[in-house]
Amino acid sequence: MDRSTVTPVEILHRWQAGVSEARPYGGYANEEDRPLAPDFDRLAFWELADDVRSRAFGITPDTVADVVRCKTDLFFSLVGELHTFPLKSTVFLETLWNLWLPLAMQLSTAKQSLNRPLIQGILGGQGTGKTTLCQILRLILGKLGYSTVSLSLDDIYKTYADRQQLQKADPRLIWRGPPGTHDIDLGIAVLDKLRGSQTRELAAVDHPKSDALQPDIIKNIEIPRFDKSAWGGAGDRTQPEIISGADIVLFEGWFVGVNPVIDAKLNEFLAGAPFPIFTPADCQFARDMNAKLHDYLPLWKRLDRLMVLYPQDYRISQVWRNQAEREMMAAGKSGMTEAEINRFVEYFWKALHPELFIKSMVEGGDGVDLVIEILGDRTVGKICRAIDLKLSD
Repeated sequence: MDRSTVTPVEILHRWQAGVSEARPYGGYANEEDRPLAPDFDRLAFWELADDVRSRAFGITPDTVADVVRCKTDLFFSLVGELHTFPLKSTVFLETLWNLWLPLAMQLSTAKQSLNRPLIQGILGGQGTGKTTLCQILRLILGKLGYSTVSLSLDDIYKTYADRQQLQKADPRLIWRGPPGTHDIDLGIAVLDKLRGSQTRELAAVDHPKSDALQPDIIKNIEIPRFDKSAWGGAGDRTQPEIISGADIVLFEGWFVGVNPVIDAKLNEFLAGAPFPIFTPADCQFARDMNAKLHDYLPLWKRLDRLMVLYPQDYRISQVWRNQAEREMMAAGKSGMTEAEINRFVEYFWKALHPELFIKSMVEGGDGVDLVIEILGDRTVGKICRAIDLKLSD
């Protein structure tokens, strides 16, 4: 039989079905239950067939056998808990095998090369699945023995009172979210505490007041949390989460890691009147938000790695947001009208237009380690290094 005639998903479905009720938490009941060599051969064949994805995860002909066996062991450790994953779709097992498992393994390897927690940045616009990805990675990394904490860019918003003052000074900041509405010092302090003593040299260079310079070992770390429902939806800080530390930190947000572009490139982009940037006031807002990104660079320096959830078409996020609001209202919750949603999404595009800023990050590299393409139906497309995505376009 040609190895290519049996797909990984068919093998995974068979494995999943083969786990008996007596083993609800996965694992092999006996030696006879172990996957057979032909399964490993077929999986190894498919692993290398997608050369772009294999390069992204560092899989080579020399390492593919070990990778497949590690993914297999991890799959069986999870198979009894797959119903707890916060995402169900027709391509669930395919995404698990092709993305979530190898990504968790890659983070594990990266963590092992450090003597401190790993800070993984996750950049993605609205609806790209940042929160879901973090939840799933935490479940898988737990099986690998790692404690993981998620931190969102939303969690370091300035307080409601501070943002009220900010809006008085700049009435254009009608919503939380754009550059300038976050407490950057708070974000730096939290990441430095998580990184621990190894941040002393970095902190001394660009943030002399960092708590990481204090000689005492930090035992309890406050992870800021944000309640979006407070003040009628304007949002405010809520009680922080107290942790003793974490092996891996997943830091996600809609412009995490985004660098400012040079004025000439920005002006050239604005000259084309990209939707929804039309008026001189829109152009000035875009320039001011680009300038604000410089303030975030010390925060981005704390990232060890950066992945980008890259929509095939950035405009689809408006459709996704409308779908989410309709589902909320169908469930009896309050939601925005389509016109309100469109205005809300377009406000963020006016601040940092994805076609310029996110595309520049991906095409230019700029510290991007992994690009995960998100298709219109929210399934995963290409999984690759930034340079490979650029070459394929």
